[in-house]
Amino acid sequence: MPGIDECLLEAMALPGARGASLVDWTSGLALGTAGESPVGDHETTAAETAELARAAAEYESLGAGPGDPGTGEAGDAAKGPPVEDLIVTTRTGYHVLRFVETAFDSSVFLHLWLDRTEGNLALARIRLRDLAERLVLG
Repeated sequence: MPGIDECLLEAMALPGARGASLVDWTSGLALGTAGESPVGDHETTAAETAELARAAAEYESLGAGPGDPGTGEAGDAAKGPPVEDLIVTTRTGYHVLRFVETAFDSSVFLHLWLDRTEGNLALARIRLRDLAERLVLG
């Protein structure tokens, strides 16, 4: 099971990967980074993507339907946010944010920045899901 650095290195091995990070969406801090940042600063990117992740995780209209896991009903708090991943498409790339379920508060996500011409969005989603499931935070 990979730790943060190994996880980010595996993400960077994906075709078209330009940058990767593990971000705490409650604080906006990067817990680990690899590769480039779209704005030249990983901390700025972490803070900006955390805003997007927070909105997706907290707004009911983007969440699961009534009775679905993660809706905040009794007993569902440990299941993490109802959103699995977010994809933002720009003219030159893709930003994939994959929420990571953890034993504690599930407030982290993997952010992968892919080149649009070289990246494979479907493959990236599959690999990030696998990495998020295997990631060991300690």
